Amino acid sequence: MSIRSAPVLMAFVASLTLLGGCASSTKLSDLWASKSSDDAAASTSSADATGSIVTPPAEPGPSGEPVAPLAQPGVLGDDPHDDLQLGKRYFRSNNFGLAEKSFRAAVEKHPRDAEAWVGLAASYDRLRRFDLADRAYQEAVRIVGRTPEVLNDIGFSYLLRGDYARARKTFREAHAKDPANPYIEANMQLLQESASTGKAVQ
Repeated sequence: MSIRSAPVLMAFVASLTLLGGCASSTKLSDLWASKSSDDAAASTSSADATGSIVTPPAEPGPSGEPVAPLAQPGVLGDDPHDDLQLGKRYFRSNNFGLAEKSFRAAVEKHPRDAEAWVGLAASYDRLRRFDLADRAYQEAVRIVGRTPEVLNDIGFSYLLRGDYARARKTFREAHAKDPANPYIEANMQLLQESASTGKAVQ
């Protein structure tokens, strides 16, 4: 699903980090769970479930012959086998190398898709390529801004690195923008526990 609005990005980010073992405030978790479910797609034959484009019935032309309507292009994430959806499935199965390849292919084809950039960044986090994660998060911020969801994921990236000061600052910024967000609250608690025990988050 291409990012058309901040709520869609939020859906992707929450699922991504939550499924990767951390709590994220973006609703990416909802998106991962619903849009990439092969079981849901298999349980129904509707085009909405399979990601295919429904072709409306042909309408009669000026002389009465049927004229096929122009095909409507799909969006990134509609096809359960596109790079974005593959990246999500690989990420959920902890295959971060293949997730990175799929998300990288997605951003190369759709450079304005913040959801794909966040997926790429989270994959780099798990591969401990934090320099590349920073670049990918910057692209997501450039597209949708410093939303609480993206900030939460950036904060978690700092937490993975053991950079508690930057993680705390980033989580606080996210929390100030969305005080009721349970994912941000969970990550702030995780930060406090990790900092007090000295046990790194994996």
